[in-house]
Amino acid sequence: MTINDNKVVSLIYKLETEGIVADQTTKENPLEFIFGMGYLLPKFEENIKDKKVGDTFDFQLSAQEGYGEKDSQAIVDLPKNIFEIEGKIKEDLLVVGNVIPMMNQMGGVIPGKVVSVGEETVKMDFNHEMAGKDLHFTGEIIAVREATEEELTNGIHGERAEHNCSEEGCSTCGCNCH
Repeated sequence: MTINDNKVVSLIYKLETEGIVADQTTKENPLEFIFGMGYLLPKFEENIKDKKVGDTFDFQLSAQEGYGEKDSQAIVDLPKNIFEIEGKIKEDLLVVGNVIPMMNQMGGVIPGKVVSVGEETVKMDFNHEMAGKDLHFTGEIIAVREATEEELTNGIHGERAEHNCSEEGCSTCGCNCH
């Protein structure tokens, strides 16, 4: 069976960027997803389409094909008082390099990295950690099967059932799972 839309794919991969291993999976804990539903980078899916169990892959994605270039508008100064809990600022949270889950205007959670902490403000970087980096993927396809109706509706791990996606680019997560 070859990889195409609505197939559950299990694969192992190693992601290198700037010559350093940034992420990897193992046969004991592979990446598993439904192909063609927008879970992965479009160019990643394009590079594994039509492969079958046992096939290997080795490809590079430019920063633009991956998570895009760094966006200077995604680095913002926030008032320090928004980090108050019960009237007290959580100083142990405000450490340069810490990644803090923040809520956007639509109620979605996005990770923000603390860049600097001032007297009144905290500079946060909301760029994806891989933004601006070329990505080199190597790996192997270890399983391909038809997705069940329940998986197509709810996702493999129930991720599609957690919110109501009624339109393309839903406001909860920005996915295309309509």
